Amino acid sequence: MKFLGIVLLASVFVFGLDRSASLNVPVGKGMSNSPVGIWWPAVKGNSPKAQSEATVIVWFHGGMKSANCEKGLVAGRAMSELVPEAVVVSASACQENHWATPQMVEAVDAALDSLSTRLGRPVKEVSLVGVSDGFFGVMFYTLYGKRQNVKNRLMISSYGPFLGAALEVSSAMKGKSGRWRFLQGGSDRLYPSGETLPWIQDFCRNVRSDCDLKYDPAGEHDWSYWEKRYPQWIREAIFTKTP
Repeated sequence: MKFLGIVLLASVFVFGLDRSASLNVPVGKGMSNSPVGIWWPAVKGNSPKAQSEATVIVWFHGGMKSANCEKGLVAGRAMSELVPEAVVVSASACQENHWATPQMVEAVDAALDSLSTRLGRPVKEVSLVGVSDGFFGVMFYTLYGKRQNVKNRLMISSYGPFLGAALEVSSAMKGKSGRWRFLQGGSDRLYPSGETLPWIQDFCRNVRSDCDLKYDPAGEHDWSYWEKRYPQWIREAIFTKTP
């Protein structure tokens, strides 16, 4: 019953002219909303069957404390173009309602509950993708989200030390389902590779799950850099089946 009021309010989709849709999810006690962008599969004629069987990806955008409280409406579009056979769900974090808060974990789950209604099936398995601050969304949803069957995680231009020592964080994540993938650049203007790489390497060593890092010395703090140069690796991070 905890999510019932949120789900009922979030279940009205507004459709755009393309394959996207949007909805508003109440955040916390309902004093504010998180606009959510949804992108449907662009394959098999976008049939109901294709929608119902599609992989569901949750996109966590960067700049999670900015004053732009509608990022989710556009942030997931590039990912949806890279993986057109998937459903991409992109909520909006901003100001005090950032990814590392209980209310935004609940907001993401409320959006997924509404998606379940639209698809006519429960959304039990998800893949999580976070860029920059979206790293926190992936990590906090892994710990506290209602959907604990996470298939894949992909984190791009992230800074793990913000969460603490890699050994402590990986210990908290042990036993969680799904794979871990990191894309990190040596030319990241915000997060020096001398700090990010050791953290990711320690995390992967200790999490005792399928964990891998793709490092590019010329890589920048920019999603567009990675989608242009490593589209296949990003796709494999989402669609390669766990052995």
